[in-house]
Amino acid sequence: MTKATILLVDDHPTLRQGLAQLLSLEDDLEVIAQASSGDTAISLAIKHKPNLILLDLNMKGLTGIETLISLRGAGVESKIVIFTVSDNKCDVLQAIRFNTDGYLLKDSEPEELIDKLRQALAGDFVISAPLTQILARSLRNDNKQSEPLDKLTPRELQNLKLIASGKSNKYIANKLDITESTVKVHVKNLLKKLGFKTRIEAALWAVEHKVSH
Repeated sequence: MTKATILLVDDHPTLRQGLAQLLSLEDDLEVIAQASSGDTAISLAIKHKPNLILLDLNMKGLTGIETLISLRGAGVESKIVIFTVSDNKCDVLQAIRFNTDGYLLKDSEPEELIDKLRQALAGDFVISAPLTQILARSLRNDNKQSEPLDKLTPRELQNLKLIASGKSNKYIANKLDITESTVKVHVKNLLKKLGFKTRIEAALWAVEHKVSH
């Protein structure tokens, strides 16, 4: 089995060691390097090219956001997931603005964290459940009401509910017994009908309007 490689970036050694120990229990995940600062993280990321970087937000020296910007500027293509105690709306939106692949809280349950990391590695944007309402309110367009749901076909509505639950295209395809390419078509159509540019916006709007219920 090919393991997904992970770089841990946090200025608290005890937390890093705990995470490394947790991840070492998984057959498909491997911590290949650890960094206590943004500068070190950039060097290690360029050297090791990890599949995923788990990045603290509040560090001495370069902050998580500054490190994120520098990593992307250096051409690092790893999935980058912010891992922090901050549930501040501005921090979350800023991280998304600078092309992060996820935003997870440090009080996440171990099983949830592992699951979210696997989702991020598979190409999904991941976020801790408590933050969805914060983002939904921030991204909401007051002109968008529940009526647009009437424009969706039953199949598009099914896709939207599953997207709101954080499911990947592969999962949706298996769940609905359709191909991934068909899922992509449904997602493209529902985004157009609802007036959104990304599935993240659609998912957050759906959560706020309780479409997934």
